[in-house]
Amino acid sequence: MTIHASAVVASDAKLGAGVRIGPFAVIEEDVVLGDACEVAAHAVIKRHTRIGARSRIAEHAVIGGDPQDFKFKADCVSYTEIGEDNWLREGVTVHRGSRDGGVTRLGNGCFLMAYSHVAHDCVVGNNVVMANTAGIAGEVVVHDRAFISAAVTVHQFCRIGRNAMIGLSAKVVQDALPFCITDGNPGRARGLNLVGLKRNGFGKDEIAALKGAYRMLYARVPLEQALAEMRSMGSAAVAEVADFIAGSKRGFAHPTR
Repeated sequence: MTIHASAVVASDAKLGAGVRIGPFAVIEEDVVLGDACEVAAHAVIKRHTRIGARSRIAEHAVIGGDPQDFKFKADCVSYTEIGEDNWLREGVTVHRGSRDGGVTRLGNGCFLMAYSHVAHDCVVGNNVVMANTAGIAGEVVVHDRAFISAAVTVHQFCRIGRNAMIGLSAKVVQDALPFCITDGNPGRARGLNLVGLKRNGFGKDEIAALKGAYRMLYARVPLEQALAEMRSMGSAAVAEVADFIAGSKRGFAHPTR
């Protein structure tokens, strides 16, 4: 364990083996850092934060800060839980839950580029990428392997599907479909995320099935009919899209025409 002489570390913080704390970093009370975590110069890890092994927190990041939510009370005990092998770059902010016992969660293997923001009570899956200055509002859910491009804004309560890609500077106000590219203002589905699908091992048959499902949505087949046909296609990925749509509360970003 290496802690720079100028760092401030609360007496009850729990630091794993091999943790490195840089100059002028601040580790507040009730913080847990897993083995081999790195906290760079001037980063702040706020109270009630847990960070898994081998995660890296870059300069000037603030993790576990109070929510930007008028309902939040100063005496609220809520949490930030970050998994293993994450890299949170310069100036990243992640806020804790906004109510007692609430949690903001980030999975494993995520890469949050400079000045990206995760708001209160969000749930972010594994291997998610958020590019520079991307921001997700409160209670957003981001599924595994989503890619959120630079300067994207995501409205509160929205969901980003698995293997989705959100285009540069998009404004997401409805759920972004799994396996698709969502782009524009407001965001609309623009086609399948073919590069992401191929990189993640999706075969030709699965991609062909997803193309068929996308064509139905593009053609504006009545939704209940489209969902029934999608579920009958025998494709796990297409069934996932159908379930995602059926579970939407804000509506989903329909394919553009």
